[in-house]
Amino acid sequence: MDNHEINQEEMKIWHMWKGTFHTIFGRIVKEMSDHTGLSESDFGILDRLVLFGEGKLRQQELADSMNWDKSRLSHHLKRMEKRGLVMRTPLDTDRGVQVEITSEGQLALDNARPFLSQAIRQHFLEQLTDQDIELITRLAERTK
Repeated sequence: MDNHEINQEEMKIWHMWKGTFHTIFGRIVKEMSDHTGLSESDFGILDRLVLFGEGKLRQQELADSMNWDKSRLSHHLKRMEKRGLVMRTPLDTDRGVQVEITSEGQLALDNARPFLSQAIRQHFLEQLTDQDIELITRLAERTK
């Protein structure tokens, strides 16, 4: 492996890439949050519960899917429970906890999806040409 330091031009490219991502991501999350009251983390949790678990997942599986540690997820879920978006119940068979989306959480998720879709379209997809999409796809596949 080559351990050379990167040069100024390479560092500039890195900062442009990172800055562009953060700018676009920030705009998308802000629009969704302004319209729905959900944070990016709230949306991520609700979306994963539906997408990966048909509305419920073991807390550890949810943490793993988000690359979060158990403590961080637990604190966030506590706040979401207070808002009525999710509920947690101990599993009878072991020491695990099951997280389930509530009807209020499902409604919040359903209401957020159109705003998120529109924001992604406006701030990202509409800015791209077909060639940009091909390039981004190739880059993502090569660097994953």
